[in-house]
Amino acid sequence: MLALVFLILWPIAELFVAIKVAETIGVLLTVVLLLISWPLGLWLMKAEGRVAWRRLSLAIDQGVPPGRQVLDGALILLGGLLLIIPGFITDAVGLALLLAPTRSLTGRAITRNLQSRVLRTATRFSGASGPGYDVDSTATDIGRPGLHR
Repeated sequence: MLALVFLILWPIAELFVAIKVAETIGVLLTVVLLLISWPLGLWLMKAEGRVAWRRLSLAIDQGVPPGRQVLDGALILLGGLLLIIPGFITDAVGLALLLAPTRSLTGRAITRNLQSRVLRTATRFSGASGPGYDVDSTATDIGRPGLHR
């Protein structure tokens, strides 16, 4: 449901911002800025992608888990794609993802979010959904009150 609301509001927000920019700088310059963003996005994605690919290759060669480098590459790809999509909001977010400092902050936030989700899932108790299992066979039967053997 939240995704549907986002998909409806996002183009409306983009259109609103484009109209406000056109009122400020003129329609022709607004169209030129929107047209320039996609080749700029392709170029930045290619340049930053090469750097990310080198870091990924270096991490693999050194035997280091390349999780951060993979996330970095995915954020670069997302940033480039957002620059290719017409709109000033997507351009701003795309540029932020292509700049190393903001990409690093975004990557840390995503990593923290995923780690907390994994931790919550891993430590969830079985509760009423089913019986608890004694994997180590450490449970003892103490019997029920009022039950005689």
